[in-house]
Amino acid sequence: MVVAAGGTRASAHAVLATRLGKLTVLRADAALTGLYFPRHWPRPDRSAFGPRADAGFAEVARQLDEYLDGTRSAFELPVNVKGADFDQRVWKLVAEVPYGGTTTYGDLARALGPGTDPRDVGAAVGRNPLCIVIPCHRVIGSSGKLTGYAGGLDRKRALLEIEHAAVVRTERSPAVGLW
Repeated sequence: MVVAAGGTRASAHAVLATRLGKLTVLRADAALTGLYFPRHWPRPDRSAFGPRADAGFAEVARQLDEYLDGTRSAFELPVNVKGADFDQRVWKLVAEVPYGGTTTYGDLARALGPGTDPRDVGAAVGRNPLCIVIPCHRVIGSSGKLTGYAGGLDRKRALLEIEHAAVVRTERSPAVGLW
């Protein structure tokens, strides 16, 4: 993930068909600013979507397809995420959760320092404008139970299963080119 500089830019969006359903992708110039499933919660501000422009989204579509096929574990896209300082700190920690791994809201709260409430962390995770790219699906409840996901728990489960299957495949692959 490459963070782009801020600023006012012309926005545009496209709706991509993915194996998890439609995904609305927003950009400001070349930087990705939002990924939203239908009935996304909380609802994004549609006035920020800009006009629909299917051109210019080929790279994000390709990388999303590769990720959903289990052949890509990290995104190499310029992003520009806007949010409060606390939200930015939470999203940075979420972005550091390893592919195929999980963390809890409590773990994130502890990493942010004493007095941080896991519920506040959960609210910040819920405001993540780049689901999948900032992998908030990797954040689970302290009991190991799947909790809240803007795209729905079925999609969260599917994303975790994709990553788990890819990690298992990698661990089972024989070493190549040793001799």
